Amino acid sequence: SNLIMEVQFSSLSLEEQQLVTAAKSVKDNAYHPHSGFKFGAAVLTDSNKIFAGCSVDNAAYPLSTCAERVAITNAVSEGEKTIKAVAVFANLGNTFPSPCGGCRQIISEFGYAADCVVIMVKYPGNECLRTTIKQLLPHAFTPDTLMKYTHAKSL
Repeated sequence: SNLIMEVQFSSLSLEEQQLVTAAKSVKDNAYHPHSGFKFGAAVLTDSNKIFAGCSVDNAAYPLSTCAERVAITNAVSEGEKTIKAVAVFANLGNTFPSPCGGCRQIISEFGYAADCVVIMVKYPGNECLRTTIKQLLPHAFTPDTLMKYTHAKSL
């Protein structure tokens, strides 16, 4: 897999550009009265469908939901189980929006086997970091790990 690479939006594949556009278009739907942060995300499934999601705050902070999780949940609720790319978009000044640790784990649940591409997009949307989930979360605990452990335990 490639390392983390800084790329321009125009150099992304058409599929990846559509993914970024979906993440950007949903960001302003974010419910953010507590954090003040608006995130948008979109996932591309192995059947080439795009599902978007935005961040949703909650007064009980731990119950807030990241945009990546909402997008993945939307995909799974429609029967999709494999994610081949995810885009994350937010206005964090000069900082690229990176998936949090929890989101990295959830992305790995549905995208580790496919080495899901992760695109972090800085506002206004021209500058991107492009990497993979295996770069962001090496040696992840995946469903495959769990199956191997369960099998080994039964021996």
